[in-house]
Amino acid sequence: MSDAATKASLPLRLFAFASAAACFALGLIALYSSGIGLIDPKLHRALGFGLALFVAVAVSQKRRHGTTSLHLVFDVALIVVGLWSIWSFHFVQTEMETALYDVTNRDAWPALAGLAVFLELCRRLWGWGLFGVGTFGVVYLLFGQDLPGIMAHSGFSLKEVAEALWYNTNKGVFGSITNIVLSTVFIFIIFGVLLEGTGAGDTLLKFAFLATRRTRGGPAHAAILASSMFGTMSGSTVANIVGTGTFTIPMIKKRGFTPTFAAGIEATASSGGQIMPPIMGAAALVMADLTGVGYLNIIVAALFPALFYYFSLFSAVTVEARRQGIEVQQMTVDDQITRTDLINSVLFIGPILVVIGSLLAGLSTSAAGFYAVATLLVLSVINPEVRNDPARIWRSFLKGAESGATLLIAIAAIGILVGSLDSTGLGLKLANVIASVRGESLFSALLVAMAGALILGMGMPTLPAYLIIILVMGPAIQELGVSMLTAHMFVFYYGVASSLTPPVAIAAYAAAPIAQANPLMTAFMSFRLGMAKFIIPFIFAFYPTILIIEEFSLVPFIWIVTRTCFCIWLFSSALSGFDRRKLTVPEIVIRFATAFMCLATDPMIHLPAILVGLALIAFDIYAGRSKAVNSETSQ
Repeated sequence: MSDAATKASLPLRLFAFASAAACFALGLIALYSSGIGLIDPKLHRALGFGLALFVAVAVSQKRRHGTTSLHLVFDVALIVVGLWSIWSFHFVQTEMETALYDVTNRDAWPALAGLAVFLELCRRLWGWGLFGVGTFGVVYLLFGQDLPGIMAHSGFSLKEVAEALWYNTNKGVFGSITNIVLSTVFIFIIFGVLLEGTGAGDTLLKFAFLATRRTRGGPAHAAILASSMFGTMSGSTVANIVGTGTFTIPMIKKRGFTPTFAAGIEATASSGGQIMPPIMGAAALVMADLTGVGYLNIIVAALFPALFYYFSLFSAVTVEARRQGIEVQQMTVDDQITRTDLINSVLFIGPILVVIGSLLAGLSTSAAGFYAVATLLVLSVINPEVRNDPARIWRSFLKGAESGATLLIAIAAIGILVGSLDSTGLGLKLANVIASVRGESLFSALLVAMAGALILGMGMPTLPAYLIIILVMGPAIQELGVSMLTAHMFVFYYGVASSLTPPVAIAAYAAAPIAQANPLMTAFMSFRLGMAKFIIPFIFAFYPTILIIEEFSLVPFIWIVTRTCFCIWLFSSALSGFDRRKLTVPEIVIRFATAFMCLATDPMIHLPAILVGLALIAFDIYAGRSKAVNSETSQ
């Protein structure tokens, strides 16, 4: 090794050590604050961002192709300036608590420096999209008074910008969303990674293959089932794809499906894990706090929409298997379910039961996460692999804390946008514009909201996408007459769906290399397979009884559930152009039209549509049997 490389490697090792120590401290803080005792809010937020600063710099170094002395100097400068700005936040907040203190022009400089540091780290870790969101918030406050039309505001001085974006504990970088992430979301991120590290993910995969071994889709159906269960733990689409796709995608291809289809079904199934109860990932935890309806209610409300989504994926795989002539086969997986696997199933069943039981007992969401982590750590010793390598628990704990730290950097950019929109009232102005565009039609208004949500969330991870969309589009959607929970669920779905929307379909781009498929073609395949995710929000917007906790009535509930399942089958077969046989173009068009008409609120529309749909399926069955008989006769 050269002298220059040796000199560079020592600081890198120091950074790595500092990052590991910071991750450990963040994990301990998450455990303490969620299950043992509360921490002073200003200290909690300052410590969280201070430790995340070290982690973010170290992670960005690992992703960098080569590190020079200039890079190291710049990284040290980022940490020093970042710590100075965080100390300034804590100092000002302490002064405000003990005396009448106003933010001064001198306080503005560390605040602006802190904004620059966290935006730069956001660019490194999350890309230009989220960096652009945060930068827009700062620039808009500073120069928005010179913009035309509704974009103009009254103007803000440097001191007012600093106060809105840095020294405010309700909005801005250290605002309420940061508090939610630190006090509630962080412990569940650690929980999800620990579940994977203790071997629960591998056991889930085996059970998924066992449950689907006699279906046409086989491993494709197993991928859907495994991703729904694994995704509800990990809360990350990309982590879900990497965790299950490396095993399922090769097996889907081996079964006879195309590489593009294999990657597409894994991407759509993995993205849906975040809408699948009982955990649902970070966005659902934040939604519970923002709406005030409670996490348990969020879980209940999300159940049937998620089941509809996964039913649509199962239908798509079944139709595709029929189209390609793939028959039911006996699964030949090397790793069959063993006694050890049955014992290891306690690793995911036990902690999830603890989460649900804690919520039913009236404990806070963060306390439920704490007891789930404690239960998992106790149960982890039943896995022989953990007993042989106890350090994997340590590595998983640090990995979970690292994921939480990088999420905090993204939340800094979201906090900047929150402070900017709240200070200028831009969100309400946009709501008025949408209200003027929509006319009197709820459907057209929701279409406008959907388009805006997909554009705003494109290329973003789910939690930042959800927060950006609800901040900008939330007021407009609630003005349509839908409830707060329905509006948040509507936005949440499109935050998840944005990961499947071409051209920036991050879920498809993560799955394509595993399948050796074309990324853009995979993106379009994912978009087609996950089409139900774009329809389901409209269903619960018009039929809130599906969310169960609002306006629930048993007979209307059963009726809309039945119609939705029927609609999904018609829709899936029309998209594939196949049912029991190849469909003609007129049949495809009629199936599309019938599927949408089945969901109409007017019985004079949906009742005839159901009859037409039943006639279409009956005709397909008859034609399919006739074709089979003719084929046998010709032989």
